[in-house]
Amino acid sequence: MNPDRYSRQLLFSGIGQEGQQALARSTVTIIGCGALGAMQAEMLARAGVGQTGGGQTGGGKLRLVDRDFVEESNLHRQIMFEEQDAQDRLPKAVAAANRIRRINSEIEVEFHVRDVNYTNVEQLISGSDLVLDGTDNFETRYLINDAALKAGIPWIYGAAVGAHGLQMTIRPGATPCLRCLFPEIPAPGTSPTCDTAGVILPIIATVVSWQVVEALKLLMGQTEQLHQSLLQFDLWENRTTRLRLDRVGQSPATPCPACQLGRYDFLDVQGGQLVTALCGRNAIQISPANNQANNQANNGLNLPELAVQLRNVGEVSYNAYLLKFRVGEIEMTIFPDARCLVRGTDDPLVARSLYARYLGA
Repeated sequence: MNPDRYSRQLLFSGIGQEGQQALARSTVTIIGCGALGAMQAEMLARAGVGQTGGGQTGGGKLRLVDRDFVEESNLHRQIMFEEQDAQDRLPKAVAAANRIRRINSEIEVEFHVRDVNYTNVEQLISGSDLVLDGTDNFETRYLINDAALKAGIPWIYGAAVGAHGLQMTIRPGATPCLRCLFPEIPAPGTSPTCDTAGVILPIIATVVSWQVVEALKLLMGQTEQLHQSLLQFDLWENRTTRLRLDRVGQSPATPCPACQLGRYDFLDVQGGQLVTALCGRNAIQISPANNQANNQANNGLNLPELAVQLRNVGEVSYNAYLLKFRVGEIEMTIFPDARCLVRGTDDPLVARSLYARYLGA
């Protein structure tokens, strides 16, 4: 570890030499590398979290997981990414890993271009000291909640839309969990999204700042410094509220199924294709869950061969990470794990039909 690099951080009494070594040997998984996750990754990398050979007991890593690729509409709020990333349609996890290597070559960074679902979430967070929520949907957050509780790994929730944000830190066995506060996933159409309300960069920075400072405290074992609350911010209306977590939770008559009863409903799902509507994209994601493990073991789809098959049908381009296929008003982005983003429709039935037509059932 280069002491000059972190000299100002070492001077801060809350960190010091011992704290810096703890950060260096920590492994943090960031799920979602969009607006929240991109800023989380940059802050943690600059702080020296996940440094190769860090500390006296070896190094940690930053593990980045995201299913999506960079688009021009991301650039106003997803600070890791540049215009070239959007032009190259790089997967966000790849672009974020590339930037981390440029800004701090001491960091061990691992990336996964994957959709997080019940078939892989436990594997993706395995070995982590901490999980950070950089997602934009309730389904993935409930998955993280179940997987983190089951593994006994703390995780840090964050959300932002418009100028409004939320943040809280969840420690299995020590604090209420996400389902204590929000027992059920909100019904479709009942919560604002980036598609309906937009989002501004200052609320992203606010939420992430709280997430990252809580992460630093946790990684250094300073749990007494955690704020122990659900924080809510509205930057446009100049409001901040704090709800103490020790006053939150379901009554003894209705115990939390996850953290009190040990029932992980979101990990216990059966089925074939996983279908997800993507925020603000007029797009549907199709994930063939039953085939993902086999596809990964066999190094995924052969994108050049698939390109040859599809060229007689529509426009095709590809790189090492994805294949883009356009026919009429529909654009399909296909990943090596057989996952596909079908853009140009918000109808799951249409998306399933297109997937079956061009990629097989």
